[in-house]
Amino acid sequence: MSVLISKTFAGAGNRKTWTFSAWIKIIADTSKLYTLMTQVDGWAGNSNGGIYLNGESLQSYNLLANLNDGTNSRVSTTAQLKDPTAWYHIVYRFDTTQSTNSDRARWYINGELQTELAHANYPGQNYDANFNTAAAHGIGRHTDADNYAFEGCMSHVHFCDGYSYGPDSFGETDSTTGEWKIKTSPSVSYGTNGFFILKDGNSVTDQSGQSNNWTVASGTLTKTEDNPSNNFATGNPHYWTNSAWNAASLTNGNNTLGGSISTDTYAGIWSTLVMPKKGKYYTEFKITAGSSGGGNAYVGIATPESVNEASNAGKYSGYANMGGNHGHEYSIYGSDGQKYVKENGGSQTGSTYGSNVTFGTNDIICIACDLDNNKLYFRKNGDAWMNSGNPESGSTGTGALSIINHDYHMFICDGGGGTFINADANFGNGYFGTTAVSSAGTNASNNGIFEYDVPAGYTALCTKGINSF
Repeated sequence: MSVLISKTFAGAGNRKTWTFSAWIKIIADTSKLYTLMTQVDGWAGNSNGGIYLNGESLQSYNLLANLNDGTNSRVSTTAQLKDPTAWYHIVYRFDTTQSTNSDRARWYINGELQTELAHANYPGQNYDANFNTAAAHGIGRHTDADNYAFEGCMSHVHFCDGYSYGPDSFGETDSTTGEWKIKTSPSVSYGTNGFFILKDGNSVTDQSGQSNNWTVASGTLTKTEDNPSNNFATGNPHYWTNSAWNAASLTNGNNTLGGSISTDTYAGIWSTLVMPKKGKYYTEFKITAGSSGGGNAYVGIATPESVNEASNAGKYSGYANMGGNHGHEYSIYGSDGQKYVKENGGSQTGSTYGSNVTFGTNDIICIACDLDNNKLYFRKNGDAWMNSGNPESGSTGTGALSIINHDYHMFICDGGGGTFINADANFGNGYFGTTAVSSAGTNASNNGIFEYDVPAGYTALCTKGINSF
C-alpha cells in the first residue's frame, strides 16, 4: 500500500519564492509518475501543482515540476535517475522575482545545476505558483486519490518558505572522495510554512522549529537503516525486471520479492552492492511463501558475471544461467538441503551440506561471507551454523565452504520447477518486508539491525561496512 504524508497549511505561504530539498532512493519500476510533494485541491484544472519523478521509460526517471496546468511553470530535466543503488540529492529552487527566466525555476541533482531540460516553460516574473497555499498538500502521493504513489525511500525533506537556496545549503562535496554528501543539520531558514521531516528515521514531526508537523494519512511509513550517510544494499531490479515477468515485483525498498508466476523464471533478490575481495559480511533472507523443498529456492553468493549473463532476449539471468559450463563462480545453499558450488569455470557440483537441512516458508537463512579468508557459512534461523561451521574461525574455516577470491553479490532466488517463491531480504535495514525484526541480535559493528546475532568481525553490506575493512 502506498504511503500518504499529508498536511493542510493554515494559510498561504510565499507562492513566489521557496525551495524543496530531499534525498531519495528510487525503485526502478514501470513508466509512471511518482509524487514527491504535491498540492492538490480536488485535482481539477489549474488547481494542482507538484514535484514529481517522471518515469518516461522503464527503469529511468527524470525530474518534473508542474505548478500550474502544464503550460505555465512546467520544468523537467533530461538527466535520468536510473541507479537503484544510489541515494540522490534533489533540489527544486523556485523564485519568480528573478528577472532572468531560467533563474526562476532551477533543478539540481547531487549539487549540479541541470541546464539541459526536457521542458523549460518558465513562469512569468512574480508569478504565484499553485503551491504552498492554504490547501491540502501531500508527500508520497496525491492527496485526493491513491495514484502517482512514490515507491522508494526519502530522507531529510526540507521545504523553505520564502527562501531560495542552492544545493550547497543542504549538501557538500567530500574533500577526500569527491562525492556529494549530506549536511545533516543545514543552516537555513524555513519561513511560515517551512518544515524539515524524515530527518533520522520515519518521523514526520517538524525539526525546523516551525512546528509544521505532518501526518501519515494512509499506509505505513517504515523506518530503514539505509540512509544518505550509509547506503545499504537492497535488491536490484535491473537484474530481473522484464515484461516477461510482469507478475513479479520488488517492493518495500526493493527488499521484498513477490509474485505468483507459474513458469521457471529464476527471479530473485540480488544485492545492489557487491562484496569486494576483502572484509566479512552478513545478511538474512526470509522465505515468505512458495518454497517447500525440491530444490526450488537458492540462497548464496555469485560473481557479477553470473548475474549479468543474459539470455532469452536479455532477461535477467538467475540461477538458470549460472549452471552449465559458464566460467563464473558461485556457492549456494538449496532448499533441498544440498550445497551447489561452481568454480574455476567448471561444471556445478551438488552434494549433501552438513546434516542436509532443508528450508521452506517462514525460515530465515543467514549468510556469513568471509572474504579475508575466502570462506562461506550458512545457518537456518537461530540454529547452529551448517556443518558445525564457525564464522569466527578465520583461516581455519571450520565447517565452511571454500570460495574463490572474487567480488560477489548476495542473493536469494527462485530455482524453477515448483511454486514461485516470495521472500524478504534484510541487508541490515532491520525489517523483513514491513515487519521489524522481532528480537534484534547483537552487532558489534553497529552497521545494520538483524534478527540474529552477527558473528564477531562481520558487518552489514553497506558503504560504511565496506569502508571499514
